[in-house]
Amino acid sequence: MPEDAPPLPTFSPLVTTLAGVRAEVGKAVVGQDAAVTGLIIALLCRGHVLLEGVPGVAKTLLVRALAQSLSLDSKRVQFTPDLMPGDITGSLVYDAQTSRFSFREGPVFTNLMLGDEINRTPPKTQSALLEAMEERQVTVDGESRALPDPFLVIATQNPVEYEGTYPLPEAQLDRFLLKLQLPLPDRAVETEVLRRHADGFNPRDLAAAGVTPVATLDDLEAARAEVAKVEITPEVIGYVVDVCRATRAATATSLGVSPRGATALLATTRAWAWMQGRPFVTPDDVKALAHPTLAHRLQLTAEAELEGVTPASVIDSVLASVPVPR
Repeated sequence: MPEDAPPLPTFSPLVTTLAGVRAEVGKAVVGQDAAVTGLIIALLCRGHVLLEGVPGVAKTLLVRALAQSLSLDSKRVQFTPDLMPGDITGSLVYDAQTSRFSFREGPVFTNLMLGDEINRTPPKTQSALLEAMEERQVTVDGESRALPDPFLVIATQNPVEYEGTYPLPEAQLDRFLLKLQLPLPDRAVETEVLRRHADGFNPRDLAAAGVTPVATLDDLEAARAEVAKVEITPEVIGYVVDVCRATRAATATSLGVSPRGATALLATTRAWAWMQGRPFVTPDDVKALAHPTLAHRLQLTAEAELEGVTPASVIDSVLASVPVPR
């Protein structure tokens, strides 16, 4: 995620309200402001997020703090090789007293579902999330059950340990609105983390850390309505299309950005512009959100990978070559 631009005059008081969420999460999580911004964008766009970072960079704490600052329900699922689809979606359970089967909801019935190390579970279980992520519902025994709103899947991956993992298929990667990197902290941030722990900070007690609800579901719904009204001109829409089409024509890619990815970039740029206090989208907004929205949707050729090409470098090349509307 890009760093926040200098504050601009806001056209809506809700921008300040959502900015308060970032400040509230900062009481528990230090140095991950870009990831917090990305999660708020995902909530505004009704999208899902893939978090990538080594163990110990506060991925779980980040989700819990975000949920508490918005009064949302959250659940965590540790993905393992023996996890079954019903362990996520729920299943029918026989009740001996009534001699009937009843549905027992799985952890997917929540607002923020943290899927920890999603690439450690087999494709059969990974695919159990596809309907939930796309249709916002779960179908068991022929009956569809709606999920709460908002509903956000926040899945994590460990970028350094691939033994015994199952890489996410392209069809599922394409359903994640954003892929956010959680880097290791610099010295100043890590020092602040240790200072807080030395002063008695307990990551399991967010209330003691002062994390309180600062926005409501009504605020979130109203903000979504305002984001939907953010103006985007035909020229900027054409720029989004050209950027996405250029990824398909790139010699380094065997699979470029799909039309779903183009609509995702359109949505994230509107949310980003709104969070910056502007009621319109600029080409710079497209450039700012191109990496977290598009990079994970690219599949490189084997030759390009051997040459050290990365999805990020492909996006950089595309942004440098596609004409920017004036």
